[in-house]
Amino acid sequence: MNLVRTAMLLAVMTALFMAVGFAIGGRGGMMIAFVMAAGMNFFSYWNSDRMVLRMYRAQEVDERSAPEYYGIVRDLAKNAGLPMPRVYVIDSPQPNAFATGRNPENAAVAASTGLLKALSYDEVAGVMAHELAHVQYRDTLTMTLTATLAGAISMLGNFAFFFGGNRESNNNPLGFIGVLVAMIVAPLAAMLVQMAISRTREYSADRRGAEICGKPLALASALQKIAGAAHRIHNDDAERNPATAHMFIINPLSGERMDNLFSTHPNTENRIAALQQMAQDMSMGSTPPVRADNPVRKSRSVPSTGWGRGGSEPPKGPWS
Repeated sequence: MNLVRTAMLLAVMTALFMAVGFAIGGRGGMMIAFVMAAGMNFFSYWNSDRMVLRMYRAQEVDERSAPEYYGIVRDLAKNAGLPMPRVYVIDSPQPNAFATGRNPENAAVAASTGLLKALSYDEVAGVMAHELAHVQYRDTLTMTLTATLAGAISMLGNFAFFFGGNRESNNNPLGFIGVLVAMIVAPLAAMLVQMAISRTREYSADRRGAEICGKPLALASALQKIAGAAHRIHNDDAERNPATAHMFIINPLSGERMDNLFSTHPNTENRIAALQQMAQDMSMGSTPPVRADNPVRKSRSVPSTGWGRGGSEPPKGPWS
């Protein structure tokens, strides 16, 4: 089903790309857009993870440079039955995290310095388990490909705004209406496709992440802290690359508070309530069994002693 969903999304986004090309330059523009979309799909499949990580200037870490953070991801990947992903840190004061990669064998997870400083050990584990759930469900491929194509459609819309009005009528058969479609309708449709897939997958990743880490309330607490800080602390890289906002665990863009048609993420309160209900079900022994196609390997829980230092000492971050 994930492969079918990815193929359908690519078809929709490619069609939008071609529609913008037709609106700007007629059949010739449509064919050029088709060739560009095909090339971008191929390039994005192999390189989208590196592109996103480069956008956010992510630095790869290992067991020596970030032992506790790296150890969390390693233990959670083992719990989920996943290959060990590459682990990155983003130098940003805004607490947030995302995952990327075309498949579990080529996946990467990234957390901001703000997240590692603000959250407890268990909360960080909950967040990274959520990101590993996206890896396991192969949401990362869908998200990165749609982010690339949505950004390209928006770029074409900007091109239509500046140059569409100078086109000859025989090159632009729809005239001003075509330019208007390219400027507004197509980028809006691409944004809605992005948001639809992101919002439906966040609940699934929350639930699966809670299963992987075994502590739904830790993930719920993390979501509450991240959401509270995300709108107060700007993420400049995300503001410059809004097409990637749906990849984060909480929307990194400023001013997004409502669970409406134009939200990249479901309402945080609803996500927290679902996790609290899951924790209650687990305590009563009534949690539904894990799906057979996503087994959990029995493993030890991540300790809850705050970056392994013991007591209530505030975390200082697992990097030099």
